[in-house]
Amino acid sequence: MLRGLASFRPDNFTLAIVATVLAASLFPAVGQAGEVLHVATILAIALLFFLHGARLSREAALAGALHWRLHLTVLCATFVLFPLLGLGLRYSLSSVLPESLLVGLLYLCLLPSTVQSSIAFTSIAHGNVAAAVCSASLSNFVGIFLTPALVALLMNLKGGVSLEAVGAIILQLLAPFLAGHFLRPRIGRFVERHRAALGFVDRGSILLVVYLAFSEAVANGLWRVLGLGDLVKLFIVCAVLLAVVLIATVVAARRLGFARADEIVIVFCGSKKSLASGVPMAGVLFPLAQVGMVVLPLMLFHQIQLMVCAALARRYANARDAAAQAAPEGQGETARVG
Repeated sequence: MLRGLASFRPDNFTLAIVATVLAASLFPAVGQAGEVLHVATILAIALLFFLHGARLSREAALAGALHWRLHLTVLCATFVLFPLLGLGLRYSLSSVLPESLLVGLLYLCLLPSTVQSSIAFTSIAHGNVAAAVCSASLSNFVGIFLTPALVALLMNLKGGVSLEAVGAIILQLLAPFLAGHFLRPRIGRFVERHRAALGFVDRGSILLVVYLAFSEAVANGLWRVLGLGDLVKLFIVCAVLLAVVLIATVVAARRLGFARADEIVIVFCGSKKSLASGVPMAGVLFPLAQVGMVVLPLMLFHQIQLMVCAALARRYANARDAAAQAAPEGQGETARVG
C-alpha cells in the first residue's frame, strides 16, 4: 500500500516549480530586473529548443516511419481529440472557472506530447519503446508548427495572434531546433554523453520562464483574482480531462487492432502534454502579464499525468508479468490433460 501511495508523491521537478511560484509570489522580478530576466529567458528558450533538435535521432525517425498508423493515431489524439475537448471545456465551464484559466485549459490542449516521460512510461509498461521515441519526437516537431497555428485559429485572445507573430514564433523556436538537429553529427555524442547534465538546462529554462511569468502575474494581481476554490475546481477538471483521453486512447487502440505493445505507446504518447515545450511557447505566444495564468493549468495537469501514468505503467507491467507466469502453468496443465 505504501508503495502504491509513493507513486502519487510529487517529483523533485514539480516541487522545484512550486518553490519557483512561491519565490515569484514573494519576490517578483519587476522593473529593470524583469527586463534582464526577459532577455535571459529568450536565450534560455533558444538553447532549450537547440538541445531538443540535437537529441532527435534521424535514425529513430526513419525507423519509426513504417509505424505510420500508430503515429497518426497519436497525432490525432494530441492535435484533434485534445483541442476538441479543450474547446468544449472553455465554452461549457464559463460560469465555473475564470476566463484566464479557461484560456490556459484550451492552451494545454493544443500542446504536443512529452518526450522523456512518454518513453520512460512506455519502457516501464513493456511497450514498443522505439515507436515511442519516434512518436513523441514527431509530436514535438509537429507541435512547433501546429501549436502556434492552433492558438491563432482557436483562441480568441485580446489583441489576437497575428500571422506575422505566429511566423516569428515559429522562427524563434524552429531555427534553434533545426540548427541543433543539423549539428547533431558533430555534437550528438556530446549531448548523449552529458544528457543528465544537460537536463538541468531543460529544467532550468522552464523554471526561469515560470519565475518570470509569475512575477509579472503577481505584479498584476494574480492572487487577488484567483482563489483556493478555483484551484480545486481546476484540479478536478484536469483530472477528468486526463481520464477521458486515457479511456479514449485505450478504446481507439483496441478498436483499430493494435498490438498490446503499440497500445501502450498510443496511451502514453497520446494522453500527455509537454511542460518542456508548453511553458517556453507560452512565454512567446502570450503577453507576459497573461503567461502565469495560462501555464497554471498546464503545470497542474503535468503533475496529475505523471502520477496517474506512473500507476498505469506499473499496472500494464504487472499484467504482462502475470500473463507470462500463467502461460507455462496453463500449457503444463494442458499437456497433463492430454
